[in-house]
Amino acid sequence: MKIYTLKANENWICDRFVEEWIRYNGAIHEPDPNKSDIIWVLSSWQWRNIPLSLLANKKVVVTIHHIVPEKLKQQQYKNFKELEKFVDVYHVPSKKSYNQVKLFTTKTIKQIPFWVNQNLWFPLNKEDIREKYKFNKNAFLIGSFQRDTEGSDLKSPKLEKGPDLFCDYVVEESRKRDNLEVILAGWRRQYVIKRLQENNVPFKYFELCDFHTLNDLYNSLDLYVVSSRYEGGPQAIVECAITKTPIISTDVGLASSILSSESIFSPEEEEEAKPNIEYAYNNVLKYIIPQGFNAFVEMFEELI
Repeated sequence: MKIYTLKANENWICDRFVEEWIRYNGAIHEPDPNKSDIIWVLSSWQWRNIPLSLLANKKVVVTIHHIVPEKLKQQQYKNFKELEKFVDVYHVPSKKSYNQVKLFTTKTIKQIPFWVNQNLWFPLNKEDIREKYKFNKNAFLIGSFQRDTEGSDLKSPKLEKGPDLFCDYVVEESRKRDNLEVILAGWRRQYVIKRLQENNVPFKYFELCDFHTLNDLYNSLDLYVVSSRYEGGPQAIVECAITKTPIISTDVGLASSILSSESIFSPEEEEEAKPNIEYAYNNVLKYIIPQGFNAFVEMFEELI
């Protein structure tokens, strides 16, 4: 059994998934799609980079991370039915994504959360990290490492990621805590940066930092907030869990599978969510490497 994995090549998390898959599953990786048994398309909009004649003659697995209903009429989803005829199995990372995709297909859908690499993400001493980066040791640090701005204009909020909800939360908390600061990472953070500046909320921004730095940043935090409206993961949930970073989240993607119910919040409700570090850590252990790969290998073996 040989598997070719199609990368997005846009410095996105799917590229990291491909790199980790190849590194730890080299025996079944095939770099030439023509020689593969299975083509795994991890970014569904990239499928046109494979010749249609090749897709028609291979087993094809397509990952759908999530669907944004408001964007269904945009170009990125207009080719859904065209791709459909080549797909043998859809892969989704969460039950919520499963429920979205089943509305559009009768093909087999496999729900398998992505693995978390414990060699990249692990707990560190918070005081040591704050001293290393010259962070205020008495500050209450809230983190957000997801892109929040549409690439089309670098101004409009990427609403499925909930940057408006994140900013609303942070601004409100800043009125209760005069020591609150925000740690941002990732790219396309223009919307959140503008909102924080407008409300005089202090922040530090680490644009496109490496994984070593990102692991440090997780470990510096008092709280990570996932405020998304739609997600397949996000990986921030499993990365916070494995680094023992306090986290609260909206009820998206994997949140209810990893986090305690007390750590999940609704923006419409006033009830305050609370992190449960040990609950999240114990739940995420089933997804670490190598066992985090097992369900994927089983999916591919069943397809062959």
